[in-house]
Amino acid sequence: MKAIILLVFLTTIPVWAANPASPSCTTEVEVTDVIGPATLDLLQRTEKYADQQACRSILLLINTPGGSLDSTRRIVELIMNSKFPYLCLVSPSGGHAGSAGAIILQACHVNGALSGTNLGAATPVTMGGEMPADLRKKIMNDTRSWLESLTRLRGRSDKFGQDIILEAKAVTAEEALKLKAIDYVGTDKPGFLKFADARSVKMGDQKDQKVQVGEVKPFALDMRYKVVSMLTDPELAYVLMLGSLGLLYFEITHPGTMIAGVVGSIGLVVAMVAMHKLDVEWGGLALILLGVAMLIAEMFVPSFGALGVGGLTCFVFGSIFLFDPVKTGGYRLPLTLILPVAAFFGAVFLGVGYMLLRTRNVRKKGGFEDLLGVKAIVVSVDPSGTSGKIELRGEIWNFQSPSALKMNDEVSVSGYQGLMLKVEKELRT
Repeated sequence: MKAIILLVFLTTIPVWAANPASPSCTTEVEVTDVIGPATLDLLQRTEKYADQQACRSILLLINTPGGSLDSTRRIVELIMNSKFPYLCLVSPSGGHAGSAGAIILQACHVNGALSGTNLGAATPVTMGGEMPADLRKKIMNDTRSWLESLTRLRGRSDKFGQDIILEAKAVTAEEALKLKAIDYVGTDKPGFLKFADARSVKMGDQKDQKVQVGEVKPFALDMRYKVVSMLTDPELAYVLMLGSLGLLYFEITHPGTMIAGVVGSIGLVVAMVAMHKLDVEWGGLALILLGVAMLIAEMFVPSFGALGVGGLTCFVFGSIFLFDPVKTGGYRLPLTLILPVAAFFGAVFLGVGYMLLRTRNVRKKGGFEDLLGVKAIVVSVDPSGTSGKIELRGEIWNFQSPSALKMNDEVSVSGYQGLMLKVEKELRT
């Protein structure tokens, strides 16, 4: 019997060696800018990355002044329906989760803050700072009830949710813990992860799940995020949309300016991405198609490089927006490829624009002006002698003369009318 047990043990060793228990991991991502479309895009890509790395949880480090309410709602929806527990920490010490950041913090499965941080002040405001009383009341009550549903689902303070919306209340991390607005206050990130590990949380399907924390794998803020974040700042997006519409109107009413139309069309696409009318990928595709249209138009429209430069700008930014290695299985268009290709096309189209510019003040070669004063020989005359044909530079032209001419007379061109040359007889001395 012992021999059989030993044999079974020895035969299962290779199986254990070939299938070791894979340790879980935690994907870490930072939200440090204004909440907007770039933040939503970042978290969507973070989930793809976490899934590829077989991670079991997402650590969200928050340090933001707030941002777009529309983006916040979409981010909360993403967290609520995610298969990954979100562990959200206000970090570093001295940072804060203001406005939209405080709302996102309440949606997280486990949340906390480092000592020296604060959170709250989530009263909705417009970009201009003022709104009609009825509209303000409607938005405030809607946001309050929405946040209240989040705090109840997570077992946190309803009153805190009401106060940060209705009274713009902001509290320190320690005060938030006493109010049961957050689950943890500590001095470092490892302490928070240890606190979150093995906690039971309610997922999107309302089933309880234990949090698994493992090796932290950061999801870096890449060029795509930085560019999208810069261009989709809510206030910038608002100004960009109005400015773009103004430029397009100017181009329509003053056709031929080119630069106004180019800048306005690019700005309008970016503004649509910033306002969630286009996803980032679709915005990238729109920019690339717009760039191709501009480059083609440059070949037929004398814009002196304006369409070419605009097309290249669309091509570069569209390529950055369009290709995401997380969503395309690791495939990306690196800047080392995008920039040289853009530089090549830029050289071609700027060269064409330069040559067109040089021709503006250059007299057209082969025009009638070059024939004035040139000598010719009469090769045939009509009976009147005042018209006929002359040989000029090896070519035969019709002529008219104020005086009668005869064969082989030497004349000089004095003018033209249509394709008829006017000539005068050369006087011999």
